[in-house]
Amino acid sequence: MSQPGFIEVDERLARLSGLGDQLEAFSRAVDFEQFRPDLEKALAYADGAKGGRPPLDPVLMFKVLVIQTINTLSDERTDYLINDRLSFMRFLGLGLSDRVPDAKTIWLFRERLTKAGAISTLFARFDAMLGQAGYIPMSGQVIDASLLAAPRQRNTNAEKADIKAGRIPEHWKDKSAKLSHKDRNARWTLKFTKAKPRDDGTVPAMDLAISAFGYKNHISIVRRYRLIRRWKATDASAHDGARLREGLLDRSNTGSAVWADTAYRSAANEHYMERHGFVSKVHHKKPPHRDMPVQTKRSNAGKSVIRSRVEHVFADQKSRMGLFVRTVGIKRAEMKIGLANLVYNIRRFLYLKRVNAI
Repeated sequence: MSQPGFIEVDERLARLSGLGDQLEAFSRAVDFEQFRPDLEKALAYADGAKGGRPPLDPVLMFKVLVIQTINTLSDERTDYLINDRLSFMRFLGLGLSDRVPDAKTIWLFRERLTKAGAISTLFARFDAMLGQAGYIPMSGQVIDASLLAAPRQRNTNAEKADIKAGRIPEHWKDKSAKLSHKDRNARWTLKFTKAKPRDDGTVPAMDLAISAFGYKNHISIVRRYRLIRRWKATDASAHDGARLREGLLDRSNTGSAVWADTAYRSAANEHYMERHGFVSKVHHKKPPHRDMPVQTKRSNAGKSVIRSRVEHVFADQKSRMGLFVRTVGIKRAEMKIGLANLVYNIRRFLYLKRVNAI
C-alpha cells in the first residue's frame, strides 16, 4: 500500500466536507478560543520553569471532550478514533505527524476540570456566546428533569445503610481499589408511568413503578429556542419540585411564564414564583378519588403543547448522544451531565443557524 500524500488527504477531507462533517460545522460556528481563559484558569498549569514535558493545548483537549460527548466514547476509544479518523484530526487541528493525546492524558485533563468545578463556567461562557449571536432568552421557560442510569451497585443491606447515612462501610476503608469503584452518591428511585391498556381495552387501576439507579439532569430551557439556560445535577432520589427554588429559574428571560409538570406543583413553589415575578403555568394535579374538572383538563392539555418541548431535549441527549453516566461520584457525574448540556446547546445552535439561513 502506498503512503498517502498531502493531495490524497486533502481530497479525502474535501469528500468528508461534501458528505456533511458535523465537526467541521462546529469549527465554523463556534469560536472555541473563547473558552481558553476559563480553561487556563481552571487547569492552573505551571509555567514550565522547572522543565518537564509541556501539556497539550487546553482548547485542543476541550475539543477532545466535545468529540467524546457527541459520540459517547470511552477514553481508550477516543484515543483510537482520533488516530483513525481524519475528521477528528481536522477538528482538533492535528496533522498526521502531530502528537495525539492518549487515554490517560484525556482522563487526567477531564479529572482536573472536574476537581476545579469548571463545567459551570464553561457552560456560562457558551451561554454568553449565544447571547452575542442574538439568541437571548425570551417567551418564558420550561423546566423538567430526566433520570440518567448509572452502573448498578451490588451491596449488602448493611452497606446500603452506611451509604445512605453518609458513612463508608468499615470493611471498605482498607480496600482502596474497591472504594474507588463504588459510587456512594448515586441513588435508587421509582419512576411511575401510566399502565398500558389490556387486550380487552381496559386500563389497570394502578400505575407502573419502575426502579432506576443513577442521577438526574434538571434543566430549564428557553421556550422559543429550546436552548438550555439553567441546569443542575443531583442523585436520582432528589425531588424534582424542590430544585425549582435552587437556581433553576432564569430571571433574565424576557417572558415570565414557567411551564412544568405536576411534580413542580406545590404551595412553596407557587409562592416562590409569585414572589420573584414569575407566572406559573405548572400542571394541576388530579384531585384524589375524583375526576379532574373539565376546565382543568383543558388547561393542562394546552400547557402540555408547550411543556412537551423539554422532552425533545432529553430525547436528543439519550438517543442521539447516548447519554449514560459511567463515572463514579456526583462531581464526575456533574461534569458528564454538564458537558452533555453544553454540547446539546452547540448542536442546537447549529440547527438554529441553519434554519434561519434558509
